Amino acid sequence: MTTTQLDKLENVTDKVGSMKIISLRAENVKRLKAVEITPDGNTVIIAGRNAQGKSSVLDSIWMALVGGAGMKGVSKPIRDGETKASVILDMGDLVVTRKWTQAGTTLEVAAKDGAKYSSPQTVLDSMLGRLSFDPLAFAHQDPKGQLATLLSVVDLPFDLAILDSEREAIFDKRTDANRDVKRLEAQLNGLALYSKDTPDVEVSAADLVAELQDANDAARKMADLDRQYGSALSNESRLAGELLTATALVADLLEQGKQALPFADPAPIQAQLSAINDTNAAVRAKQEAKRLEGDHTKAEKLSRTLTAKLEALDKSKADAITEAKMPLDGLSFDADGVIYNGVPFGQSSSAERLRVGIAMAMALNPKIRVIRITDGSLLDSENLALIEEMAAEHDFQIWLEVVDETGTVGITIEDGQVYTKGSV
Repeated sequence: MTTTQLDKLENVTDKVGSMKIISLRAENVKRLKAVEITPDGNTVIIAGRNAQGKSSVLDSIWMALVGGAGMKGVSKPIRDGETKASVILDMGDLVVTRKWTQAGTTLEVAAKDGAKYSSPQTVLDSMLGRLSFDPLAFAHQDPKGQLATLLSVVDLPFDLAILDSEREAIFDKRTDANRDVKRLEAQLNGLALYSKDTPDVEVSAADLVAELQDANDAARKMADLDRQYGSALSNESRLAGELLTATALVADLLEQGKQALPFADPAPIQAQLSAINDTNAAVRAKQEAKRLEGDHTKAEKLSRTLTAKLEALDKSKADAITEAKMPLDGLSFDADGVIYNGVPFGQSSSAERLRVGIAMAMALNPKIRVIRITDGSLLDSENLALIEEMAAEHDFQIWLEVVDETGTVGITIEDGQVYTKGSV
């Protein structure tokens, strides 16, 4: 449809107010001969025995308004023995005239001032919702269908599909992060144990060998100095004549000894060298642990960040749903489907399903305020009272078909005509 056509359509719907059926005239439609009905009140009960034309009355409204979509399952719209049929719906602002002949069907939609529309079906389609004539169909949809129907009438500040897609992407990332956290924890738990005094880098065997060599050299030199010192002391006691020389030598050796101190004890170095493989294995375990601990910390941080994002998305979604104007108090939804009064819609009572279905039909049809219920005989008195209450409260017109043989309930149809007392 072009922009110009859309503008014209919007002008039509803007000019048209909310409408109900003021009068219905149907001739030769299905089982009907000729009926003319002027509804009184918000609930219009079409009653009578089976196979007398009750369904034909309600079907004639549907067929007139939705055309081809209303003809599904109707192979013969014209009454047997007749060559043409017609329905005229006076809805106040619009008069809808649908005619059938053997050649096909025609539709005319005229405004109250007599103006006719060049695309009459498009005008009607713009004002009709999917559940206009069968509110109980909402209860028969699958959860996804019910959710899609509800979302079509709720004004949310975001595209739910986009929000759910974004949430799914974040959820998948968090799943990966949590998987990394568990993997790193398992790797950390599987590492070899190491002591607190394990060095941060591996020990070099070559460095230790060189250090050991230096220590051994120093030890040998100290041992030699010790021997010389002992010999000098002995000579000092025996050789008084050489006292001065020995004293000087002693002093010199003492000085050399001071310069050689402190000297490295080779025993600890030898122990280190013997344990170098174990030490370096512990160093590697410590380094790996630090790396894994760093990765683990990053993974945990990412998981917390993604969890916060998910919680923020869920909160914004929940807040928007809470603040959204729903067709009915207590009606809401989650990812699995529609919820009514905190309970999944599929678990609601029959009365609750009926209330929600009618509320949805009303929300989908703010212009043509007409609803059809074909299974009225299945409804108990409580549900019938509920329908009348909702119709009156929201100023809708509900056409209800019931089986009745007394002729005292609503508008009775007999042999394709409106039955009146005293008629034969």
